Amino acid sequence: MNAFESVQSVADALLFEGYVLYPYRASNSKNQVRWQFGVLMPPGYADPSERSWSQTECLLDGGSAQLTVRIRFLQAQRRTVLNADGVEVASLQTSNASYVPWDEAVEQHVDVALNLGELPCQRAFVVAGGIDSEAIEGGALRRSRQELSGLLSVSAEALPGPYGVVRLQVRLQNTSDCSTSERSVALRQALIAHHLLIKADGARFISLLEPPEWAVGYVATCDNVGIFPVLAGDLLLCSPIILYDHPQIAAESQGDLFDATEIDEILSLRTMTLTEAEKREVRGTDPRAAAMLERVDSMPQEILDRLHGTVRYLRKVTAPEPAPSDAPWWDPGNDASVDPEHDTVMVQGVAVGNGVRVRLRPGVRRADAQDMFLAGRIGTVVAVLSDVDGVTHVAVALDGEEGEVQRSHGRYLYFSPEEIEPLVGAG
Repeated sequence: MNAFESVQSVADALLFEGYVLYPYRASNSKNQVRWQFGVLMPPGYADPSERSWSQTECLLDGGSAQLTVRIRFLQAQRRTVLNADGVEVASLQTSNASYVPWDEAVEQHVDVALNLGELPCQRAFVVAGGIDSEAIEGGALRRSRQELSGLLSVSAEALPGPYGVVRLQVRLQNTSDCSTSERSVALRQALIAHHLLIKADGARFISLLEPPEWAVGYVATCDNVGIFPVLAGDLLLCSPIILYDHPQIAAESQGDLFDATEIDEILSLRTMTLTEAEKREVRGTDPRAAAMLERVDSMPQEILDRLHGTVRYLRKVTAPEPAPSDAPWWDPGNDASVDPEHDTVMVQGVAVGNGVRVRLRPGVRRADAQDMFLAGRIGTVVAVLSDVDGVTHVAVALDGEEGEVQRSHGRYLYFSPEEIEPLVGAG
């Protein structure tokens, strides 16, 4: 099996993230402002807020390697609708679909083979344009693509110290010849949803998220712009979307739903509720949307049931099977070993549980702009919970009117034990 095939499903999820959004119709306003992830615009595009290049810096343990960089992206293609006389029209109705002009996309990839000892180097590439036609009932669809060009620049630097670590820099630039202030026009010569897969034969990549202690200083020197590298098996996946090392697609997922990492079950159920007129428009919007609709509409009930939830880890695999319960699997009432209102967790030598007042120190495990409004606030612990992965979370209600509202609705703020400071003996 090709080494890149091992991460194909995750890479494809990146490629088509946000490709077409629920309710999957071209007429919907949010589907007229598409492609927000990993877009490299041509350098002549007038809006400086969207860059034409990205940069990955990562660490290689080993000073000699054969590298293969796979550049993956979508190339936009404009689809126009023709009637039986070959004249462009605003829409065309067939027996089961409603077609309108639309921007589709074609998967593209470019492989670049390199020797670590020959760096730095640059590799230019070109993706051809073209025009295709497809006959449909009562007319035709004409698809046109514009030529794209890009430049991959790769360099390596041996870092000081006894470990033989090399910092690899991979910079990708869109060099397409396009000068416009219209985003919809520039997108037709953009590298859309771009990401990189990097293979290194003869060396191994070091995680930037969970590096060994000796590599922490090296990690701090890496500068990533627009994409970020994570481990994916023996490969490196440089993604425009935040991921952890070794990402996977849930086994229960039946296929792409395209809509910004939404829950499969919710989107499937909502898609099933579309009217027949709306489904006609979905079929005519995009071939991928049409295939998704067919898959959802024909999904057996037992497959749909699998989307509802899965317990992946058990606390005690040797424990006897509990008696059946009417409570759902995620309800604490279904597990006598947990009692969120009475359970405690040790924080700074104090058993913290329901009723203990704490000062909030958010941001230890996350980077949320809202944390700045909570830092230093005082609240009272309501419950201590564990998720299905065994991670502990502390539910807190703020002091004052905000906390009263939180208590009345049963909606609290959740923190890791490291993000709270017990106020022992505070009044």
